[in-house]
Amino acid sequence: MQPNPILRKLGFAADDRVVIIHADDVGMCHASLAAFAELAEFGLVSSGATMTPCPWFPAVAAYCREHPAVDMGVHLTLNSEWDHYRWGPVSTRDPASGLLDAEGYLWRSPTEVWAHADAAAGSAELAAQVEQALSAGIAATHIDTHMGTIAHPKFIFGYLDLARRHGLPAMIPRWDEAGWRAWGYDAEIAVQAAAAVRGLEEEGAPLVDAVIGLDLGTSDDRIARARAVLGGLPRGLTHFIIHPAQDTPELRAITPDWRSRVADYEAFMSDELAAFVRDSGLHVIGYRALAGK
Repeated sequence: MQPNPILRKLGFAADDRVVIIHADDVGMCHASLAAFAELAEFGLVSSGATMTPCPWFPAVAAYCREHPAVDMGVHLTLNSEWDHYRWGPVSTRDPASGLLDAEGYLWRSPTEVWAHADAAAGSAELAAQVEQALSAGIAATHIDTHMGTIAHPKFIFGYLDLARRHGLPAMIPRWDEAGWRAWGYDAEIAVQAAAAVRGLEEEGAPLVDAVIGLDLGTSDDRIARARAVLGGLPRGLTHFIIHPAQDTPELRAITPDWRSRVADYEAFMSDELAAFVRDSGLHVIGYRALAGK
């Protein structure tokens, strides 16, 4: 694959290793917002994205209005995965949309969303979430996806059109047909997806070369794990995902992986990891640079 054209546009060499250190799930609960606010001030985390259907989204919007330079995108959300802490769509309560499970919330898993959701209703929901963020005063820097749910033929083209319509970078890899087939698309859809992504790039839209993150399955040795992954990043532009949150009773009640989320927060607030990144040769940027804002 040819070098990413956004690198030269931003003043980097083709073989530079450039990374967006990105906090997912901001506003999923209070602990995620509190962690992001501290991390943004500390400076190692360069971007985040908020989930507009979640209960703490209004607090995220208030934070962004108070900190207009913050790099915050919209973490487009079509599923609601936890057992006892749920959210629904912002665009509709109509069961015919296919967005709602039997309890009236978004489906728990991406596979359930793919099986049940109407494609048009899903695209309308994504558009409504972006509009909600913008209307709340968030100067959104990009869009991305919660648990990869939009990366399905039902939704991927609407996602790319949404990015184009709002002039926002979309977190999506610069995959060719082989890359989309490896993701699971059939040959025909892979051709269409690769062409759509190529078209965006030809229009000048910034895209990432890789999407990599820290596994939430273990909280042990988080700094060492982060160093290993960051130290091994490929050349090009990488979207690097963490899920930071402060340790609170609410977080512990929501998710069994709370230890890993707290470990992300603590690791990326550490002087040790900040020094490693500073000395590693990595170039850390945010989506605001890609958006030209």
